[in-house]
Amino acid sequence: MVGLPVPFRYEYLMAETIFSQILLLPQPPFRPIYYTLVIMDLCKVIPYPSNFILQVCFVKCNLHRPVFSLQAVSCLSDSRMQRSNFQFIWPWEEWAYVLDLPKWAPQRVFVQEVLEREVRLSYWDKIKQSIESAPALEELLPPKGTTNFRYSVADVDQTEHGLSTQLTSMVKERSTTREIISWIEGDVIPAHGWDISLRVIAQTLLNIGSKSFTHLITVLERYSQVIAKFCPDQDKQFLLICELSEFWRNNAQMTAIAIDRMMGYRLLSNVAIVRWVFSEPNVNQFHTSDHPWEILGNAVTKTFNRITDLRKEISSLEKSVVSAKEAASKALAELEDAKSKLTLTLVDNEPVLAEDPAKMKRLNSNAEKANEEEVSMRESLEAKEALFARAAEEIEALFIFLYKSFSNVLAEPLRETEGSLHQSGELDEMAIEQEDTSTMELDNEGGSSHRSRANGRGTTNGYNVGEKEQWCLSTLGYVKALTRQYASEIWPLVEKLDAEVLTEDVHPLLKKAVSELDGFFKKVGELVYRVATCSMRMSSHIGSRPLVFCTVSELGYGLCEY
Repeated sequence: MVGLPVPFRYEYLMAETIFSQILLLPQPPFRPIYYTLVIMDLCKVIPYPSNFILQVCFVKCNLHRPVFSLQAVSCLSDSRMQRSNFQFIWPWEEWAYVLDLPKWAPQRVFVQEVLEREVRLSYWDKIKQSIESAPALEELLPPKGTTNFRYSVADVDQTEHGLSTQLTSMVKERSTTREIISWIEGDVIPAHGWDISLRVIAQTLLNIGSKSFTHLITVLERYSQVIAKFCPDQDKQFLLICELSEFWRNNAQMTAIAIDRMMGYRLLSNVAIVRWVFSEPNVNQFHTSDHPWEILGNAVTKTFNRITDLRKEISSLEKSVVSAKEAASKALAELEDAKSKLTLTLVDNEPVLAEDPAKMKRLNSNAEKANEEEVSMRESLEAKEALFARAAEEIEALFIFLYKSFSNVLAEPLRETEGSLHQSGELDEMAIEQEDTSTMELDNEGGSSHRSRANGRGTTNGYNVGEKEQWCLSTLGYVKALTRQYASEIWPLVEKLDAEVLTEDVHPLLKKAVSELDGFFKKVGELVYRVATCSMRMSSHIGSRPLVFCTVSELGYGLCEY
């Protein structure tokens, strides 16, 4: 790829080809890490003045520039993976201006989220060192990932502290699950009630498992029955998540991991997680943090993956049932054929069917085994179909509850900001059009242009969207994103959503965000077709701009229109 025998510079062709693959719908041919490694290797191999990294930045800038206006800040956080392969080197001084923006401005939130995700890939001090060129950005770094154990402070309730100490001793002494449950049911709950008991259980077990991810998994595996016993319904599970988020309030990554693992062990239901995400403390940070959306996305994705896996397993079992049925029919036919070919012989002057005992025994055995295999496959299929029916009910309840939650939290803010919200949307569209006409060009030999601008910086540091308007725009953006991502599961529920959620009193903007599936699929189909068509003609070269560039950029802008 580095030494292609062509008379023109083709680095931008490679960059755009890579991104055209990444953007293929419904998913790229390979995992994202593959494309990251390809980009990393090309950046190392292609030297100055070509600088492949500049071409990558150019393509990403033009492709994702409208994202800032759409508040989809999480779309660019994947860039931290690429920087991790280059010692997290980045010209952060060109992004220092975001500190002058309001805390809800998308570019400020973008920088904040990228730094938080870089800390996940490395460690806090390393990322602090990487922003030495813009030390003021330390303000946007996440807190150091320490725990917030309720019973480690001096002014804590001594009764709860004593219960936590006793539970810790029982765990260290390897008391059985039954012994711990008996102690809680006999001594703790009657004297202190459910809330205190649940708080002590959650805080203590989380503290024991806080040393590492392995410790957390060990605690959950060993004492999952204890947690399940005292968190049987959504109300108790909601309290459990509240305690978990309080314990890990300085570490968003561990909060997400712990909730995800508990959901995997069926200790938390997806509806309980959605309920927690839409609690007031989280709703208030919908526009300033990606943390609630990450946890919500994990819960929905895990539920979606369950039903997707069941579909695959059912499809595989259906094929196995057909194969087993054919094998059983074949074995039975062989047995019947062997019986029909038996000849008569005289034994003691009596006619008797002559048969080969070994052969008949083998054929009978084969027929029985084939029949048993068919029965076993059918039973497995019925079991999977029963699981699928439950999973279908679960995902339907999840999406109905999710959209009801969106409707409830958006109702009042949308009414309060209706006029200014439309004005903000018009300003965003104007900004996109202006940026489209001021695209920097990197087609000269030095890899730069007189029209290039600093990364992310516009012509002004001002941000004129109010906080309520920004909250509405961000939340509506996530409604659209979730609707598109899980359209295959949501589409069959459209009529039920219309009847139960999208009623007459629901704001038109929310209805539009949920009801655009038809138009979205049509738009995506047209844009992907154009990408595929131009990709086949990549050898064509018009002036200094390849045809595929127009298409990849249009894909970004076209999807942003929706």
